[in-house]
Amino acid sequence: MGFVKGSSKAFLIIGFLFLLDCVFAQECSTEKPKVYVVHLGAKQHDDPELVIASHHKMLESVFDSAEAARESIVYNYRHGFSGFAARLTSSQAKKLKDRPDVFSVASNRKHTMQTTRAFDYLGVAPNMPNGILHDSDMGSELVVGILDSGIWPESAGFSDEGLGPIPKHWKGKCVAGENFDPAKDCNKKLVGARYYTNRYTENSGDNIGKDEFLSPRGYLSHGTLCASIAAGAFVPNASYMGLARGLMRGAAPKARIAVYKVIFDSERTGTHISDCTMAIDDAINDGIDVLSISIAPAGPPYHTYTTPGEDIELGSFHAVLKGIPVVLGSSNSGPRASTTTGLAPWMFSVGASSIDRTYYVDITLGNNLTIHGQALYNRGEVSGELIYVEDWQTDSSYREGQISLTFLEDATTMASTVTTLAGVGTIIARSSDYMTDVFLNWPGVLVDYEVGIKILQYIRSTSSPTVKLSRGKTFVGRPKSTVVAGFSGRGPNPTDPAILKPDIVAPGVLILSADLADGSTTGFSLNQGTSMSTPLVAGIVVLLKALHPDWSPAALKSAIMTTAWKTDPSGQPIFSETIPRKLADPFDYGAGLINPERARDPGLVYDMNLDDYIYYFCAIGYNETSITLLTGKNTKCPSPLPSILDVNYPAITIPDLKDEVTVSRTVTNVGPVDSVYRAVIEPPRGVKIAVEPETLVFNSSKKILGFKVRVTTSYKSNMAVYFFGSFTWTDGTRNVTIPLSVRTRV
Repeated sequence: MGFVKGSSKAFLIIGFLFLLDCVFAQECSTEKPKVYVVHLGAKQHDDPELVIASHHKMLESVFDSAEAARESIVYNYRHGFSGFAARLTSSQAKKLKDRPDVFSVASNRKHTMQTTRAFDYLGVAPNMPNGILHDSDMGSELVVGILDSGIWPESAGFSDEGLGPIPKHWKGKCVAGENFDPAKDCNKKLVGARYYTNRYTENSGDNIGKDEFLSPRGYLSHGTLCASIAAGAFVPNASYMGLARGLMRGAAPKARIAVYKVIFDSERTGTHISDCTMAIDDAINDGIDVLSISIAPAGPPYHTYTTPGEDIELGSFHAVLKGIPVVLGSSNSGPRASTTTGLAPWMFSVGASSIDRTYYVDITLGNNLTIHGQALYNRGEVSGELIYVEDWQTDSSYREGQISLTFLEDATTMASTVTTLAGVGTIIARSSDYMTDVFLNWPGVLVDYEVGIKILQYIRSTSSPTVKLSRGKTFVGRPKSTVVAGFSGRGPNPTDPAILKPDIVAPGVLILSADLADGSTTGFSLNQGTSMSTPLVAGIVVLLKALHPDWSPAALKSAIMTTAWKTDPSGQPIFSETIPRKLADPFDYGAGLINPERARDPGLVYDMNLDDYIYYFCAIGYNETSITLLTGKNTKCPSPLPSILDVNYPAITIPDLKDEVTVSRTVTNVGPVDSVYRAVIEPPRGVKIAVEPETLVFNSSKKILGFKVRVTTSYKSNMAVYFFGSFTWTDGTRNVTIPLSVRTRV
């Protein structure tokens, strides 16, 4: 017994000494470290090595040795801003977060991936002698950065034939790697290529996928698609298996491309903010002119920065301060409300719309009635017995030689429905026949409920119903109306309801683009998502920046937003693909459908600079120390705090109108010097709008003028929905229009 008691006492003493050792060493947890992104704000040094040294010194405060601190580093952000990604325990992360010289500490949140006719549809033609393409030289002196899954450099559209020297401001490089030789794979079109793999050290079980490459080459075609849509060169006679045939090109066909690979095959469901932030930091230093990011937070929640720094908005903020517009997809999580992303006012959030091109087959019933159905099938005619399947999930009948008709409520089940029903082919009826949620590369045809009922009536009218499905066809023009795609992320802005999001929509439904040129595909594909509309807008921004190199990112965005179409290019209404379908409003399409030719001459812009962003940070409640860290400018917020309603955004959104509110804005004249603009108002229903002054007179000494908008509601009860209108400044030629969105809260 004495021996046992003595041993217990010894163990207690050893345990106590171990705890003391843990206290002095500052870390005794057995918790497995995770990657955190630590944002320190503006750089305190111009020398990147001094910035890195400051990171090491800070980390030494939470580690027991300088060596352990250095080994924890995953990335050093040192060019556009200061910060780092490091492997930390939760207690270490908390200690850093509590430091006054740290802006934010965020977990390594995951993000997911989100054109023959598109540009003709938008009226951007290469043969126009004075169009935006001609006057910008198709963006030849600018570089667009693509933050995505890498690139397949042999794919169509990446030839540098006819291009001049690489722009002198470009400082980036092509990094060698597996199956990627910069001397062979980079050229005067593909001027930059990097890849980021350090996240795989976070989890020893991670691997990049058996077919993936440790290089900028992308096994996943997503980055190749996006790069070709933004800046692909002219490719004649392109098509996807004969569909969508025509001249394929990017929005800025002569612009140069720099790819930043942050997505790998093993993570085809996403990437992490530590890698994205490192890529943005490199891109700033490389000299890109516009950054396109077709990825978004893996939600819910779908929105950004519920706490500062948990997303990529801070890296993009520093890019914008350096004059680099950042274009981001609004997510593919619609049509539910508040699913849009890219919510910060400096980010350009893009939704997806359809174009006036459809793909269809002829459905010929046994009674010789022929009906059109939507399909991406192009492999020959099929026919067979036509049957009705009431419940595709429980009906497991053998269907050799049969073509099934079934009805669906939920569009997300379409792919699994086709697989389960099998047979010769499938006809799916649902509330909308817009093919914006699935690809059917076999005899799978989509119709709406009304057509589905007609087919069902035929089946029940005969003892031996049959059907024939033709080979797929392409139709350009009417009768299909333009819609905001069902998958496109919707407003209102879930974080800052007074900042309208998305900002704009652009074609993103069944867009033809380059694909892998490895023999596994046709070299082209039809794809859809905000991943497609985002690089399209980024390419248009390249063209505008080539025309107006002195405009800020905010001015470029304002030019696009204030000139957007509220109808489609032919003047027909734009619908929102929801259940039930409705006319699109600002929470569906932001300011509207991008109108590139009008955006080049907007007349007035709602500009924003560093002081405007500081105003925004004060308005949403950031403390002065944090704002100073983030911006590098000593900040003292006014008292009382400013209103977020007065942030100089090219939209007015009032989520909680009580009786009356006055909103302030300023506009900058970028048109003729001696311009006069008058106000034209379309007020939301039940809302009165008054503008002071009603006329703006510009001259050589008055280029920036302010105005106030007084908004009054007549509603006496809480409104469950927003009402929409518009506010326009017009000089008789140029119409500078912003959306008005108002909800009454008594």
